[in-house]
Amino acid sequence: MGGPVERPVPDNSRPEQDAAEIQRAAPTPESTIDQQAGKPYGTEKHGMFGVAGSGDTTGFGGLVREPWTPPAAERPYGGYFDDLVDALFEAYPQAAEAIDRVVVDRGELTLHLKREHLVGVAQALRDNENLRFELCSSLSGVDYLGATNRLHSVAHLTSMTYRSRLRLEVAVSVEDPRVPSLTSVYPTADWQERETFDMFGIVYDGHPALTRILMPDDWDGHPQRKDYPLGGIPVQYKGATIPPADERRAYK
Repeated sequence: MGGPVERPVPDNSRPEQDAAEIQRAAPTPESTIDQQAGKPYGTEKHGMFGVAGSGDTTGFGGLVREPWTPPAAERPYGGYFDDLVDALFEAYPQAAEAIDRVVVDRGELTLHLKREHLVGVAQALRDNENLRFELCSSLSGVDYLGATNRLHSVAHLTSMTYRSRLRLEVAVSVEDPRVPSLTSVYPTADWQERETFDMFGIVYDGHPALTRILMPDDWDGHPQRKDYPLGGIPVQYKGATIPPADERRAYK
């Protein structure tokens, strides 16, 4: 068998605009979360990929994405949520101070907590006979780029006794990304906290061995942060070079 046949790239197959010529949209003060009272988590976005100046042959440029985050819920929360929150207030005396807001969205209950109360609330949720959240089914991170406290640590708890679910969420800043570890209450949080530390850079105080779990120990940065470069590996195909994802032509 012979080797691959070299085929020239037709001139008319090249993009109308090179990646270096694409004008990236620069964020303005009005586009950050902190400058938007009553408009949480960003402003309306048009098109895709945050660039401008490229020809649009797909219609993607007409996309409009409206930012939205569920507001704080008001009683009655519905379902078993009212009884659950009442039981937590009885089990944890500082609950009113610990809970920043209660959110009910898409049939799910989320408690946004101050980080210094995270372990105490989790302990009460696990041990109280009216709550019995025995399992931390998952723990992960979220990056709301543009917010002061943009890094969120999110723990999903399950009560196998009462067949109920609950989410605990703590927000911290990039400058002070420290959250108490839940491993003393839920040992299953061990590797999940390591992954969140690796991908988002959230530091879990009290973790028994907080080291990277996916990336090499000497890796620079945290790949799932929204401001982390996409990178990529150049690939050649029939004489054409495919650049990394963040350098490709975009449609708007």
